This record gives sequence, structure tokens and C-alpha cells, in this order.
Amino acid sequence: MASEKARELRPNDFPGGVHPPENKHQSTGEPIGTIPLAEDLIVPLLQSAGATSLPLVNLGDYVMKGQKIAEADGLISCPVHAPSSGKVVAIEPCAVPHPSGMPADSIVIRTDGEERWCELEPCEDFRRLEPVDLLEKIRNCGVAGMGGAGFPTAVKLDPHGGAEIDTLIINGTECEPYITADDMLMRERAAEIIAGVEILAYILDEPERVLIGIEDNKPEAIAAMREAAEGTRFDIVVFPTKYPSGGEKQLIQILTGREVPNRGLPANVGIVCQNVGTARAVYRAVRFGEPLISRVTTVVGEALERSRNIDVPIGTPIHHILKQHGAHRGLMQKVIIGGPMMGYTIDDENAPVIKTTNCILVPTVEELPPSPPAQACIRCGFCAEVCPASLLPQQLYWYARAEDREKLQAYNLFDCIECGACSYVCPSTIPLVQYYRAAKGDIRIAEEEKEKSDRARDRFEFRKLRLEKAEKEKAAKREARRKAAEQARQQREQAGGAEAETAQKEADVVAAALARVKAKQASPEQLLARAQRTLASAESRVERMQQKLQAAEESQRDQLAAQLKAAELKLQEARQKLAEAEQKAKAVPEAEEKKAADDSQAKAQSAIERARAAAAARASMSPADKLAAEIEALKARVEKAQIRLEKACSAGDANIEAFETALKNLQIKLEDKMREQNQQQGGKQ
Repeated sequence: MASEKARELRPNDFPGGVHPPENKHQSTGEPIGTIPLAEDLIVPLLQSAGATSLPLVNLGDYVMKGQKIAEADGLISCPVHAPSSGKVVAIEPCAVPHPSGMPADSIVIRTDGEERWCELEPCEDFRRLEPVDLLEKIRNCGVAGMGGAGFPTAVKLDPHGGAEIDTLIINGTECEPYITADDMLMRERAAEIIAGVEILAYILDEPERVLIGIEDNKPEAIAAMREAAEGTRFDIVVFPTKYPSGGEKQLIQILTGREVPNRGLPANVGIVCQNVGTARAVYRAVRFGEPLISRVTTVVGEALERSRNIDVPIGTPIHHILKQHGAHRGLMQKVIIGGPMMGYTIDDENAPVIKTTNCILVPTVEELPPSPPAQACIRCGFCAEVCPASLLPQQLYWYARAEDREKLQAYNLFDCIECGACSYVCPSTIPLVQYYRAAKGDIRIAEEEKEKSDRARDRFEFRKLRLEKAEKEKAAKREARRKAAEQARQQREQAGGAEAETAQKEADVVAAALARVKAKQASPEQLLARAQRTLASAESRVERMQQKLQAAEESQRDQLAAQLKAAELKLQEARQKLAEAEQKAKAVPEAEEKKAADDSQAKAQSAIERARAAAAARASMSPADKLAAEIEALKARVEKAQIRLEKACSAGDANIEAFETALKNLQIKLEDKMREQNQQQGGKQ
């Protein structure tokens, strides 16, 4: 039996610790209650450790109770669900319970009072599902650690790095003064907690030991948990009350004698630790498909008319809770989230309850007097005696004041659990924990900045290497082309002899043929015949383009109109050339000087008329026609540039790079003009 096994287990002790007044009887006098639903629920997008969730709803959307309204952003993140049905009235930064006092992005839901649930996915027998499927259900339900840290439960139940888990520890300690949320939960809902522990053990492949640790100042909770654990292999381990036995590392040391290494995790020593509230939330998520949208919270303090524990929807504003418990504004000293040891004060009572809000403490000045001004450290050593992590708080204090980050890390600052035991016993009332929190924040910021700087430096070095490599490759290509050209030149020089003579003869033959062709082309009869053929071809092309334009669709008319304009310009040039050819053919040859003068004058006049005709045609052309004409001209220039480049490459010309650059510039201009033409056509359509 579980109770018999519990007697055999002998708990260990941990170093340090204190015994502050418990003050737990104020809130355990009545069962867990409820309060009326608030008009507006403020649901922060970050309620757990990790990244802020991403909203899935928009302003004005209607949401149902339990509906997912924000998705997890990455592995270390939790989704967020609507605590009640209603309308989304705001998605904006709002006050949240956090030591920094800074607002955070939140979704504000105006409730309709109907509490309409969305469709859930219950599971009557969790053993029919694989552990990975159960982890997915827990992740989708947004379950996070409810003992204070708020780490995503699904991540904690899936230890990475091949760690073998042999012990599951359920934390029912609740050592902080005033807080009784877990105590009352174990008293009234022990069966659901045990059912959740069974699911956790199944997911972890049934570890050898399942230990439920409870301090001996909770006799009713111990009895209820033992009764619920009857017939299971779970051990209810009771140990003496001492603060902070509820710390994860301290509880592990008490129950198993193992010590978690510096900056290590319990999984490194084969242990997974979960809170009793988290175990119940896992059960509700798996059995009924309920997401984590409410929690049991202690509302206590002498400034309230009524102190008790309530099951409150997440997102409920704290001022609404205080109103329901009769807060006396004249007696209130402050509002503390958590207990007097590890809690923090909030200034804005509009801040809501979140997944990690286990207590709202509203003390009077007499109940919790403000600390007197801090005095100089007298080096008494009391802080070191009570430190549960075996640190040197006094040294950490000096290094924190000096902002010596290296020394702080050397003295294991991040092993501090911020329990406040050192501040509690300090006769000089120095707020040691506040110094440690600030120093941790500074170190984290410095590490993030260093990481950003390292990434920027790596990017710069990579870019530098990439540019150097590209420059070397370019230089190698230039050298290879130079060598190829030089080799071709040497081969031509070596050819010599008969080959040179043969080449000269062939060149003479070609030159003679070209001269004969030019002579024939230069005769008036040849010029007239060629002009007549050119005119006929131009007229035929204009006629074809007119027919295409008449039969074309609306989307093609602009392009065809531009082509028709170009054809008409060529027709005008052909007519002009024909007129010149006819004039030359009819003219009687005179002296060479007069003929040369006439030819020169005719050519000049022809050029002037062509220029005038082209200018007149361009003036009458639309912007689209002008653009089309420019594109045709650029295409012709690109084609000529390609031919020049091919000839230069085949001849091994030393100016190949200049030809390449000229061709590339023309291609860029052509692409720009064609892109401009496409934009004009798209705008018209």
C-alpha cells in the first residue's frame, strides 16, 4: 500500500532555510469558492516561460469558452484560450502581473455571461493513446507549471538529450507563507490530482518511483492524498516544514538525496518534477479536453473582509477580485502577487490573474510592516547560513553593486532561486534579492547583445570572404581569356609561309568580288530596281499590319498599332529612296565634280527629309508607339552587339570585356523598356 511505503521513506534535509510565520489558517476556513464573472477578461499573450503567443483572433470576433485565441510561437511557448464566451474588444498592451510593472500584449474579451463552451475532445481512457499524442493534447491545451515558474508542461515531460527518467516527483509542499491554493486543492480534489499523476507516469514510461512530497503542516491534505492514492504505487512522503522546501532543487534533495548540478535541470539526474495543480490541469486536459482557463488562487490579507481560495477564470482583473472580497482601501498597504517572501508588488489593479498567479496578498501596515531603510552590511554571515543553495549571498551582493558580471557568474549567481531567505534574516534589512534579480537581468541583456554582435561579425566576415572569392574568380577568368587570345595570336604568327600567301590570295579574291558587287549596286539601274523592290515590300507589310490591326483583340491593338506606325515610317523612307533612284536614273551624267556635288546634295537633302519625316512621325505617335519604336531599335542594337562580341571572342580580341559590358548595358536598357511597356499595357487592361 502507498501509505505503508511512505513510512519506509526517510526524507533528507537541505542546507539553510528559515521558519517564517506561516499565516495559512486565514484562508483555509472555508471550501474553494467562486466569484461572479467579470465584465471584461484581460488575457495576456505571455503567461508562461518562453515566447509570446501569436493572436488567432481579430477585433470584433466572437469567441467561445475554451477556444484557442493565440497560438504558441515555437517550442518554449504556450497557446492561450478564451476563459469565457464573449466578444474581442481590444488587442493591445495592458497591465500584467510582473515584477517589471511593464504592460504586455493582451486580448480583452467582453463576456456575454452565457459561458458557451466550444467543442472539446475528451478521452475516457488515456492508455489507448500513445505518449506523444498525450503530449500534443497537453501542449494544445496550454498547460504550464502552476507552481510559479510557468514552464510549458509538455516540454518538461519530454526531456531531450536522451535523459532516462527514473523518478517522478509531485510537489505539494507550498512552503511560502499565506499561500494555501495547493493545500486546498489537495484537500478537495485529491482524486483528480492522482488521476493526473497516473497520466504523467504513463507519459514518462512508468518511472521506478513516483513521490508526492507534502510538508507536515498540512494534515488534512496528507490524509486526502493518501486516501486517493490507495491501490497505487505512488508514495506520499511527509517531511518537516521548512522554507523553502518547495523549491524544485530543494525538494529533489529532500526526497532523493540527489543534487541538481549548477545551471542543470532535474532531468540531468533522472528526475521530472511537477506541481499538484499542474497534475490536475493535465487530467482535465486529457480526460475532458479542457484547456487551462482557470486556476485556484489564494485571496488573503487583513485588509480584506473575507480570505479564502477561489477557482477564478484566467484574465479576471485583480480589482474585481478585491471588490468581491471586501477590500478596505484605507487599510490596504499594497497588493502583492505571491507570498511575502518571493512575491512582488503591483501598482495597477487592472492587471489580471494569469496561469502562475497562486496568491493575491492584501496586507495592512500592521500585518506586514514596510522594511526600514537599508543600512551598511555588518558581515554577520546570517545570509550564508540560511541560503538553501549553499551560495555566498554577501559576496554576490558586493559584486552586484560593483556590476562585476564575471565574478557574479563565477559565484553561481544563477543558482539563486530568489527565495528571499537571505533578505529575511539580514539585520541591516538590505534587499539582497532585488540586487540579485537586477544583476541577472543585466547579465542576460549583456549576453543577448554579445550574441547579436557575434552574429553581425560572422555575417560581415562571410560577406568579406564571399566578395574576395568572387574577385579572385573574376581575375582568373580575365587571365584565362588573355592567355587564350595570346595563344591564338601566336598560332596565327606561326602559320606563315604558304598559309599566309593563300590567305592573302583569298583576301584579294574576296576584295575583288566586293568591289564588283559595290560597282553593280552603285549603278543607277541597280539602285532603281532595289528601291522599287523595297517600296513593294514596305507597301505589302503596311497592308498586312492594317489587316491584323482590324482583326486583333482589344488587348493586342496597342502593340499592333505601334508596329503599323513603324511600317509606315519604313514605307515613307522607301518612297523617298525610290524618288531619288528615279531622279538618278533620268539624270544625264555631267562632269565628275558636278555629279559628286549633286550626289552629296541629294544625300544631304534625303537625310534631312528622313529626319523631318521621322520627327513628324514621332510627334504624332502616342507614348505607347514611341516606346514600341524604342524597343525595336534597342533589339536591333542588341543583335549587332552580340555579333560584335562573337567576332571578338573568335578573334581573341583584347577588348572582349568592353564588348561584354556594352552588350550587358544594352540588354538592361531593353529589359527596362519592355518592363515599362508591360506596365502600360497592364494599366490599360
